[in-house]
Amino acid sequence: MATVTRRIAAAGLVLAVLLVGAGPVLAETTLEKIGRTGTLVVGTRTGSPPFGFIDKQNNWGGFSVDLAKLVQVNVEKKLGKAVKFELKESTPATRIPLLTSGAVDLIAGTMTITRARRDSLDFSSVFFVTGAQFLVKKGSPIRSVQSIAGKRIGAQQGSTNEKALREKYPQAQLVVFPDQPAGFTALVQGKIDAYTNDGVQLAGLKAKAPNPGEWDVVGEFFTYEPYGMAMRKNDTDFRNLVDFTLMEAIESGEYQKLYDRWFGPQGEVPYPLSETARIFLQMQVIPR
Repeated sequence: MATVTRRIAAAGLVLAVLLVGAGPVLAETTLEKIGRTGTLVVGTRTGSPPFGFIDKQNNWGGFSVDLAKLVQVNVEKKLGKAVKFELKESTPATRIPLLTSGAVDLIAGTMTITRARRDSLDFSSVFFVTGAQFLVKKGSPIRSVQSIAGKRIGAQQGSTNEKALREKYPQAQLVVFPDQPAGFTALVQGKIDAYTNDGVQLAGLKAKAPNPGEWDVVGEFFTYEPYGMAMRKNDTDFRNLVDFTLMEAIESGEYQKLYDRWFGPQGEVPYPLSETARIFLQMQVIPR
């Protein structure tokens, strides 16, 4: 009897271990969550024109938002039903917690793909490439990263630009801000000498300023910033869906149409797509 009891206990222990080990496998996938809730929740920016921003008419949209809407279309095809599209504000400081907690399903804003971030997240293929520069008042002595020693340089909390300044340019006086509008306000008020961010975002700030002619975007890129959409880790089906959506957009010409809408000569932030960037995007489209 004691032997039988021990065998039953051992079998129960083995079953418990197997069930615990099976936990992650049984976890709800992103597509299952969207199917259950009927909503694709996308984290994006509110003050980063033209990727994600609120315009003068109080409309929330942008280039990254439009790309995310293409993902919504393919999610609906995959699930075979209509899905709502919901935006939730995310910043460099909040976007990873929002994603890992399940509060959002996708980050589509201005998030740089880095090796460190890949430890906890998955990323789509690259959908935009830029690099860090400086926004300064016209006539400023700051012309590049070589002239920032002793200067008050603003950066956004949690950004790759902040990280680059801390690690590579400690001679600058780094001032960190919770978001981009706060950094630009400090620059306008003379509380900092320059504000650093990705060049295309600085071009957006300048374009939307009350007097764009008062500002200059200066310096060569001192970082490499490949933007991707971020997702929860190890969710292959959803990552493939997002990747294939971007590939289809590039292949069909829809990407270029959206690019022209936001970055063309009549767009929110004129910023021509270089031939190098065009080839880079096309090379990410794998065969069907």
